[in-house]
Amino acid sequence: MSTVRERSVPRAAARRPPASPGRTGGRGGPGRGAGLWPYLLVGPAVLGMLYLLLYPLARAVLISFQDFRLRQLILGDADFVGLRNYRTLLGDPEFWEVVRRTFVFMAVDVVAIMVLSTLVALMTERLGRAARTVVLSSLVLVWAVPVVAATTVFQWLFHSEFGIVNETLTGLGFESYEGYPWFAHGGAAFGIVVALIVWQSVPFAAITLYSALVTVPAELYESARMDGAGAARVFRSVTFPLIRPIFMLILSLEVIWTFKAFVQIWVMTRGGPGEATTILPVYAVQTALAGQRYDLGSAASMLTVLLMSGVLVVYFRQLFRQEGEQP
Repeated sequence: MSTVRERSVPRAAARRPPASPGRTGGRGGPGRGAGLWPYLLVGPAVLGMLYLLLYPLARAVLISFQDFRLRQLILGDADFVGLRNYRTLLGDPEFWEVVRRTFVFMAVDVVAIMVLSTLVALMTERLGRAARTVVLSSLVLVWAVPVVAATTVFQWLFHSEFGIVNETLTGLGFESYEGYPWFAHGGAAFGIVVALIVWQSVPFAAITLYSALVTVPAELYESARMDGAGAARVFRSVTFPLIRPIFMLILSLEVIWTFKAFVQIWVMTRGGPGEATTILPVYAVQTALAGQRYDLGSAASMLTVLLMSGVLVVYFRQLFRQEGEQP
């Protein structure tokens, strides 16, 4: 009588869990469809974002090469004129004056923002827990104020008749500031806009720098003080080298944000008095709306993007060169 031998099943195969239906199958099986499903879910959002971001930019580039005025806006029969709009702007002395004013505005804002935010961050690090909470909460609240609301508050502060600034200065004995029209003088209006931009930008920079400062090991501070280093030397030799990447990142962001400042200036002064607060974004809107020269306005916007990109390219090249020279 023959006996039937049963083949023993390998222990690893016996313990192997059953295959999931969604992951089985060879080429073209259910697994491939499951891999495409996440991309199908995020696809509409990605396409919508690309449309909202790239289409306006492409449209502005196209208009900058066309003769596009009010008639073309209505009828849509714009002619291609090549680089004529760019030649018109580059040959206009007023445009170069606006460029100079924009760089001055950006430099003053960025220097003030970085200095004040660094000092605030250093002060916050040395405060006690309760005082630190108050300072950080105040910074967050200032940061959360909408741009238009903050601009309106500054307009009220410097109002010629009802502003608290004039009332305070008059109460301190400066009688010449009674009814002083701040926004009628170019230098005063320029300074108020700079103060507004700095006031709105310092909270973000200070909080970010503070978060970088708390990552510096305390042992390094103790070693530096034991070697006799003062506060300035400790910051220059210990603190700044460690927070330098974050510092440079904030610096580049502030350059971008101040270079394209528009809402504050447009709501407060609309570029006036005269041309005192007109920078490139304001100039582009004025050019497009004043004479319905949408082509020149688009060309001015593209030149603004190119100038800002050039500043950042030079800055990042210098930054990378310095990092490459470090041991």
